[in-house]
Amino acid sequence: MRYALPMSNGKVSSHFGHCEQFALIDVDEAARKIVNKELVIPPEHQPGVFPSWLAEEGVNIVIAGGMGPRAQNLFSENRIEVVVGAVGDDPEEIVLAHLYGTLATGDNVCDH
Repeated sequence: MRYALPMSNGKVSSHFGHCEQFALIDVDEAARKIVNKELVIPPEHQPGVFPSWLAEEGVNIVIAGGMGPRAQNLFSENRIEVVVGAVGDDPEEIVLAHLYGTLATGDNVCDH
């Protein structure tokens, strides 16, 4: 299972489309542990680019603070689950909370 979380200034970005990089985190679902983490710089942000790029990177789940409905639909078309409203600074802690079913989410902070 591979997660992607948008990052800005070393923290999880509250807005998906404005991130500087992505944390790609591979997990062993059975063991509920992280097996690999890498930070990657995405292609230039243009509508519709990130969903197909992350699909090519093998991502199964995107966790973000906020994301517009068009991006969410494009992820769905690429068979990528989207979790919005996540709050936190450490992508590994967020992924582990999701794995254990304890991830607290709030409102989608995206306003478009």
